[in-house]
Amino acid sequence: MFIEPHINNNRRGWIEVICGSMFSGKTEELIRRLKRATIAHLEIRIFKPSVDIRYHHQNIVSHDENALQSMPIEHSKTILSHTEKVDIIAIDEAQFFDIQLPDTCELLALRGIRVIVAGLDMDYSGKPFGPMPDMLARADYITKLHAICVKCGNIANYSYRKTVHDAQLMLGEKDLYEPRCRDCFYKGDEA
Repeated sequence: MFIEPHINNNRRGWIEVICGSMFSGKTEELIRRLKRATIAHLEIRIFKPSVDIRYHHQNIVSHDENALQSMPIEHSKTILSHTEKVDIIAIDEAQFFDIQLPDTCELLALRGIRVIVAGLDMDYSGKPFGPMPDMLARADYITKLHAICVKCGNIANYSYRKTVHDAQLMLGEKDLYEPRCRDCFYKGDEA
């Protein structure tokens, strides 16, 4: 479905994507950017998928417990109705959103809004995750963060699931996942 973008010629919007494996600091980087925007007195709206209740039912929360209030939503198009007088739209855990998220972000950028999206670029099997490949293709700016491999200490860009379960969506933290480098990820339990 095409929605009239209401292009804003007075200011330029863009899309930033922060991606990487679990425990790489994606939410921490998102919060850092939003705190800087707050200092500049910019109007911000933060969204997260309602399915993600690991740390808090409403706030976005980093692994080191920094938090900002957000609005949990089920569908990305809901964001379009919350853009009045907004300078920045932030979206955390983008991989859990529907495939319309990239179109929604594109419309927001056309409206002159800075859009900052954070999410896993790959799932537990090393495959592109949800709407993230399309988000990366449309991004004006991309920041790829890395964790540290818990097995060898090299940079980690994979989220290794420590339990056997085929579902792509399986919420968990260090109890179920650990960051691994490419070699240790593919070695699996042998690493």
